[in-house]
Amino acid sequence: MGKRYLLDVLETMGEHVDGLKFAGGSFTLFPEDKLRELLGIAHDHGVYISTGGFMEHLLTHADVGTVAERYLKKCKSLGFDVIELSSGFLSFPPSDWLRLVDLVHSHGLIAKPEIGIQFGAGGDTSAAELEATDSSSPEKLLQLGEQFVKAGVERMMIESEGITENVKTWRTDVIQDIMKSLPPEKVMFEAADPKVFNWYVREFGVDVNLFVDHSQIVQLSALRAGIWGMADTFGKVVSFRPHQE
Repeated sequence: MGKRYLLDVLETMGEHVDGLKFAGGSFTLFPEDKLRELLGIAHDHGVYISTGGFMEHLLTHADVGTVAERYLKKCKSLGFDVIELSSGFLSFPPSDWLRLVDLVHSHGLIAKPEIGIQFGAGGDTSAAELEATDSSSPEKLLQLGEQFVKAGVERMMIESEGITENVKTWRTDVIQDIMKSLPPEKVMFEAADPKVFNWYVREFGVDVNLFVDHSQIVQLSALRAGIWGMADTFGKVVSFRPHQE
């Protein structure tokens, strides 16, 4: 995404956009001056900026402590607001994950852990390969989420793979457990498929936090406004918020 496209999106639909996330470590490929320009445009429109799951790559380095510190200092200087912490391809102890959250916060940045039930999620792994890998226990996800809440995490990303993506049947039971066990305002669900975000809005209302592709902003916003939908939502999504005197 270049600055002209980003400006087009934010000048027309910016009031419906909370944040902008770079995929994985894609931001490392930009010339620094162009990257700073993109971040400045987003901030000018009141949009926060999040890295993708690049920390997952950095955790494989031998001198991980030094590398992580350098990474966070650079992200802060560039103007990033949120650091995504994912471990879809790694076996990572919860206590270490919490230490990483504290480190991100110590740099004046917002930690956004990405958690899920599918090992190997977050890349280009095929559905068949994911299916051959056992999924994790939903209870483990919930316990980790509760620890993140206690650690002061503002919001967690719920990985869609294994729940609504690359599965034969959606794990709606896992989603319902998440919404019952964790504060709804502290979770955001990956939902880059119209059928998926249609279901979330139908089930949980217009305020459910969803992460979608930039090409789907209008579609999701119209669904929340009740002026678009599928057979089960069109004309049926409403809210009651009378103006306060």
